Amino acid sequence: MIITWVLSLLVLLSSLINSLERMATVEIISVNTAIDSGRRFIAAEKMLQECEGNLSNIANLSNISCHIQSAGKQLWLISTIENPKLEILVHLNEKTNIATRLNWRQQFE
Repeated sequence: MIITWVLSLLVLLSSLINSLERMATVEIISVNTAIDSGRRFIAAEKMLQECEGNLSNIANLSNISCHIQSAGKQLWLISTIENPKLEILVHLNEKTNIATRLNWRQQFE
C-alpha cells in the first residue's frame, strides 16, 4: 500500500515537472516572438521616417523602401513594402517642402 502511494507521488511529481518544462518553453517562445515583432515594427517605422523625410526628392531616390502614392491636394500615402505593413498620410508643404504626418495606421492582412 505504501509502495503504491509513493509511486503515485513520483508519477504526480514527474507530470508536474513535465508541465513546468512545457510552460517554460512556451514562455521563452512568447518572449522571443515579442522581441522579434518589436524589432520589425521599429525597422518599419524607420523606413517610413526615411521615406517621409525624402518625400520632396522622390524623383531622385534610387532605393525606395516604401510605396508612395499621391492622395491629391499635397497629400501622400506612404506605406512599407515588408511586414509589418504600416501606412501614414502625409501633407507636403509645397513652399517649405516639409512633410507633416497627419495619420498613422497598421494594415492587417
